[in-house]
Amino acid sequence: MATPLKEVYSPQFYEAFANVLQKILPALNKEEFKRQIFNDSWATKELKERMRHTAQVLHGFLPKQFPEAVRVILQTIEAIKAQRFPVRHVEFMFFPDYVELYGLEDPVTASKAMEEITQFISCEFAVRPFLLKYPQQMMAQMLAWTQHEHHAVRRFASEGCRPRLPWAMALPFLKKDPAPILPILENLKADASEFVRRSVANNLNDISKDNPALVLQLLAQWKGQTPETDWVVKHGCRTLLKQGHTEVLRYFGFEGGAQLALQDFKVLTPQVPLGNDLRFSFVLQNTSELPQKVRLEYGVYYQKANQSLARKVFKISEREYAPAEQVAVTRKQSFKFITTRKYYPGPHRVSLIVNGQEKEMADFTVVR
Repeated sequence: MATPLKEVYSPQFYEAFANVLQKILPALNKEEFKRQIFNDSWATKELKERMRHTAQVLHGFLPKQFPEAVRVILQTIEAIKAQRFPVRHVEFMFFPDYVELYGLEDPVTASKAMEEITQFISCEFAVRPFLLKYPQQMMAQMLAWTQHEHHAVRRFASEGCRPRLPWAMALPFLKKDPAPILPILENLKADASEFVRRSVANNLNDISKDNPALVLQLLAQWKGQTPETDWVVKHGCRTLLKQGHTEVLRYFGFEGGAQLALQDFKVLTPQVPLGNDLRFSFVLQNTSELPQKVRLEYGVYYQKANQSLARKVFKISEREYAPAEQVAVTRKQSFKFITTRKYYPGPHRVSLIVNGQEKEMADFTVVR
C-alpha cells in the first residue's frame, strides 16, 4: 500500500525545516518547536490538518506583526531554495495557510506575500478568503497579476479565482456572475506557458457548469485565434461535451444525426469483483458515403450508497471515420480501490455514447 501523503510531514522534514528557520531566527528553540508540532493529537491528523497545525505552531515562533512574519517566511523560502531542500514542495503548503490565517486584516501585505510565495508553492487556496472579503480589490489585483513576469503568478491569477476550484472554499459571487473573471482569462488565453493556459481552460470549464451560455459566447470569440487558444477552448468545454450539449458538439463538428451503426455490444465481464475490471466490446461503422467526425464515449452508471445510479462519462476517442470504415473496440474500466471513489456491490450499467447521444446500454453486477 502506498504511503499516505500526510507522512511527508515526518520528523526528518521538521528537523530539516527547523534548521533552516533557525538560520533566519537564531533564537529559535528547535526542540520546543518540534515538541509543539508532535503533540498528543498529531497521529490522528490528516494532511490538511497537519498543514494547518504547522501554520499555527509556526505562528508562535514568528514575529507577532504580520508584515514582519511575512519577511521571515520569505527569507526562509529563499534559504530553502538556496540549499535545494529535498522535498516535493507540497510540504510547504503551510506557508500559504499562514497568510490565510493571519493576514486577512492586511490584504495589501498579504497580496504581496502571496505574489512571492506562489512562485515557490501555490497560493490558490489561500487567496479565496481574501476574494470573499475584498472582492473588487482582489479581482483587480489578480487582473494585474496576469501581466507578471513569472508564469506561476500569472497562473495564480486564473487558478485562484476559479469558481469551482476543487477542495477549495467556494466563491458564490463568481458562480453567479463570472464577468470579473473574463478580463483575466482574456489576458491569459494565449499565454506562453502551458501551465497557465491549462488553468485558463480549467477556469472556463468551471464557468461552463453554471453559465454555459457565457462560455458559448467566448467559444465564438476565441476559437481559431491561435492553436493554443483553440486547445484552451476545447479543454474548457469538456464538461459540456460530456453532457452532450448539442450546440457545443455541433460547434466542434460532432453531428447528432451522423450515419453510424453500433453492432455487437457485449459486456465481457457480467460480474465484476471489487478490485477487478469491467470489460466490454463493440463495433462501430460509418454507414455514410462521406467522412464523419465522431466523438466516442462510454458512461458507467455507478451504484451509490442509496442504491440509485449516477453516470460518469469517459472519453474513448475523437477522430474522423472514412466512408464505410468499421472499427472493433474493446475497453475496460477499473474497479480497483481508490481514495476518490467508493464502490458499492450490486447492479451497475454501462452505455455507449456517440456524438453526445446515448445509443446502447447493458447491465453488469459488481460483487465482493
